[in-house]
Amino acid sequence: MDFGFSEEQELLQKSAADFLNKECPMTYVRQMMEDERGYSEELWNKMSGLGWMGLICPEEVGGAGLTMVDLVVVLEEMGKVALPGPFFSTVALGGLAILEAGSAEQKKKLLPGIGAGKTKATLALLEEDARWDEKGVNLTAEKSGSGYRLSGVKLFVPDAHVADMLVCAARTLEGVTLFLVDRQQAGVSTTLLKTMDQTRKLCEVTLDKVQVGAEAVLGTPGKGWDALARILDRSKVALCAEMCGARKRCST
Repeated sequence: MDFGFSEEQELLQKSAADFLNKECPMTYVRQMMEDERGYSEELWNKMSGLGWMGLICPEEVGGAGLTMVDLVVVLEEMGKVALPGPFFSTVALGGLAILEAGSAEQKKKLLPGIGAGKTKATLALLEEDARWDEKGVNLTAEKSGSGYRLSGVKLFVPDAHVADMLVCAARTLEGVTLFLVDRQQAGVSTTLLKTMDQTRKLCEVTLDKVQVGAEAVLGTPGKGWDALARILDRSKVALCAEMCGARKRCST
């Protein structure tokens, strides 16, 4: 059995390496470590022009329709140069959550913006007890009119301070449910956390009686954990690829 990359993936790997070695030198990485936003729009737009944000988005919504392996190819090269910014959170967390949990209508509405680099997204999952299982989701989502009211705190949310959209795991009467939350809406606040690795901007996100409509439910109420389990499995693969690239950088 051949576990190597295909010819197309090897070409993708080379083009990604050439681009990142040119556009993301260590001077840029250090500069972004000191920058509160943690990335530059100029480089983000260049990456968007290469179609990287839409690598695993279906072709019918303007993406490339490629596989997780193709994303792994690019993420490994990103790890080699310690690329800062919200690519992982947008593509391998927020975007992947929409791919896995969203309805056909939600995918059609939301994925084109992510694939085009116009929408940045992230996944808000962890809370104070830092549990990665279903019991760790305690942020409440109470029925309020035709929608819901969300209250609670999420921790270590990647790039929440620059995200346009948060995919937030909350607990409803039906069980764990995923919600689409506009970061700019009333009641949402983000605070940057001080961490050792400043190439990754992690945030505390507070939701104070945030009102959302029924259309903000991503997928089916109470079925959020089923989707999250798939999202986490796939995002772990993506994270391992990035870390693999980082190890290769450190060993050279």
